Amino acid sequence: MISLQFITHQTEQYSYLESARMALEGGCKWIQLRMKDAPLEEVEAVALQLKPLCKEHEAILILDDHVELAKKLEVDGVHLGKKDMPINQARQILGEAFIIGGTANTFEDVVQHYRAGADYLGIGPFRFTTTKKNLSPVLGLEGYSSILSQMKEANIEIPVVAIGGITFEDIPAILHTGVNGIALSGTILGADNPVEETRRIIDSPQRTRRTQSFSFFPKTE
Repeated sequence: MISLQFITHQTEQYSYLESARMALEGGCKWIQLRMKDAPLEEVEAVALQLKPLCKEHEAILILDDHVELAKKLEVDGVHLGKKDMPINQARQILGEAFIIGGTANTFEDVVQHYRAGADYLGIGPFRFTTTKKNLSPVLGLEGYSSILSQMKEANIEIPVVAIGGITFEDIPAILHTGVNGIALSGTILGADNPVEETRRIIDSPQRTRRTQSFSFFPKTE
């Protein structure tokens, strides 16, 4: 099975909540609620509806950026972009029980986040994507191979999720670079049947010997 993180996105057809619900129904066990530029009250309202859905499907729920809200709502964690709160500051607020992921585009980013105590890294973008503004330089397969190689040389062991413009056809080659998981949004939501597309991705037998899956488990109440 593919380790998949679904990142919510609002389209003309689907709301943020609907996009997450379809991914969950397709078997995804890791949702990142990303609602850039949305008012905090709106993010909280969607998160409150999504939290029980994730619990029902035994899935992880993390919020993009909103550290204080993640603590207030007791979701599983946060994902912090390059312009969001520093990871070490977020850790001071959240403590060790929360998952904290960070966005990385270079090996220098990786080192910084690793030293700051991140639990996983979202490295990308793989290619250009319309779902994110202010995109960092595109990495491609060579970029992933280079960063993963430098991580190995530096004895940096931390789960890596590939992110940014990834399609179903890209997944085997990306996994072959040594990343542990894939983050998707537009590929799933652009499919004729997002639920079935999620299931197809997760169940695809594309793992290589060099890639190990990983998973986080939701906190028990």
